[in-house]
Amino acid sequence: MVRLSFALSVLLAPLLVVGAPVPLVSKRAFQAKSYPQFQISSTPAGTAQAEAAAIFIAPFNGVDLKTVPSADINAMSNMRVAAENAETNFNSAIAAAGGTKTAAGAILQNGKIKNKVLKLTGLLQIDLIKASFTKAQGDKNVDAAIADIQTKLAANIKIDVASKGKQSKSFLNGST
Repeated sequence: MVRLSFALSVLLAPLLVVGAPVPLVSKRAFQAKSYPQFQISSTPAGTAQAEAAAIFIAPFNGVDLKTVPSADINAMSNMRVAAENAETNFNSAIAAAGGTKTAAGAILQNGKIKNKVLKLTGLLQIDLIKASFTKAQGDKNVDAAIADIQTKLAANIKIDVASKGKQSKSFLNGST
């Protein structure tokens, strides 16, 4: 009887502790989307940085990047590739509109710049996540690639901000 009482008290004691943290099952922070679902080129120029951050950065706010699941990294990579592939479509649409000197071409060019900000923001976040793994393992040689992406991103953000409020359009049909 004493053994049973002792065994029950050992097993049930954790249930009686008040104020002990209860582990929560968290849902995945990042959700994979198709390009038409996450493209940002159809909203006015000048907002690309905030829009891209909402897609690729905000889902990881407060998250230790070393804990990001490989499924999230793969989803982000697929989305970044989709944004990169969209550049070809933008180039074709701009050419078909008569180039960037035409009104229609300039609007598409604004969309292309927003798309570049989106693509580079995704690439930067992916590299920051991967760097958190490699730096944790002692590799300090990842900063040069990140700095290069940051330079390209800053240049495209500057172009987008310079066009603030101007119309922007995606190459996708039905985008305005």
